[in-house]
Amino acid sequence: MATHGDERSGTSDLMERVCERANLQAALKRVRKNKGSAGIDGMTVDEPPEHLKTHRPALREQLLAGTYQPSMVRRHAIPKRGGGVRELGIPTVVDRFIQQAILQVLGPRFDPTFSQYSYGFRPRRSAHDAVVQAQRYVNDGRRTVVDVDLEKFFDRVNHDVLMGRLAKRIVDKRLLGLIRRYLEAGMLADGIAIERHEGTPQGGPLSPLLANVLLDEVDKELEKRGHAFVRYADDCNVYVRSKRAGERVMELLRQLFASLRLWSERVEERRRQGVEPQAPRLLLWAAKGRVAKHRVAPTALEMMKIRVREVTRRSRSQSITRVVQDLRSYLVGWKNYFRLADTPGSSARSTNGFGIGYERFTSSTGAEERRSIANCAPGDCPSMRPPESPRTATAGGGTPPC
Repeated sequence: MATHGDERSGTSDLMERVCERANLQAALKRVRKNKGSAGIDGMTVDEPPEHLKTHRPALREQLLAGTYQPSMVRRHAIPKRGGGVRELGIPTVVDRFIQQAILQVLGPRFDPTFSQYSYGFRPRRSAHDAVVQAQRYVNDGRRTVVDVDLEKFFDRVNHDVLMGRLAKRIVDKRLLGLIRRYLEAGMLADGIAIERHEGTPQGGPLSPLLANVLLDEVDKELEKRGHAFVRYADDCNVYVRSKRAGERVMELLRQLFASLRLWSERVEERRRQGVEPQAPRLLLWAAKGRVAKHRVAPTALEMMKIRVREVTRRSRSQSITRVVQDLRSYLVGWKNYFRLADTPGSSARSTNGFGIGYERFTSSTGAEERRSIANCAPGDCPSMRPPESPRTATAGGGTPPC
């Protein structure tokens, strides 16, 4: 069981720890390794070393004095596999550097207090761990899943609610003030400055940690009540033994997310309308003895075939050596992601009609939607993965567990 998360981290000198030379050097190294696009100032990840030689003393002074003002983020939209776009906020390289330095100080203090059933954006935890835990619940007889996927979670985070949770953990007023300014930094879109009054945009190193801080309250309440659940970012699955228990859990989750000002009647609207999520998935299927095992979802196989055709099409005008390199890189990564699959030779079979299934309750109405087998999809934080990598795995829902 994780330790309680209400104890404040350290003393009032957290900003001094952020500004320690070793911490800043490690942060700069990490930002350069992560690469990424330039922010509104056009500075690339290769420029900070020279920039900081001149500006490091002034930057450190502003941070310690609590006067540093972050730059606006650059809006960048990337297409979703299921249609539409996902909006990112790309901070400048200097702001990513500062956020990374903050993350390296707060992460080791906060992470031990998080639930052991929270798997997203945490060290030494992965989507595969979430899937394996979900499999344990199913094999234990919990074959009804309450699936909650918060719509546009990162865009709807309430700043006051989040800062209230952070104030329970952080004493240093300078650090709290800086995080608040990062949350409220405007967004530049096509040369137009847009004010932000809610949300913690995906694209910065700090956003995933802030998301876990906010949603940890939900985890703790589920643990307190003895529920079996997995959460990956904003996708949360609770496994129960009956439809009636599922309805009770759905009502509890409505109350918990409403208290965080995250509940919306549009949550899970896609599933309520019967639209299948478009992320790569692993499915749980019934083997002999009604034991749940993993298999690759047909949608994931189809997406893999499409990608292979794109890489090998003749119109690319690439040498055969380059094509083989690209194909090998993609297929090795794909195979590694889906390495949990127990049935590599049978994944083309229909996904309907399995003996083991779930009665899934959508998070909008609580009504039974349809019989469904458990699945997982790869995660959804661009700051934590390359743009073309699979979304983070989830258990029991069409998109990653929260």
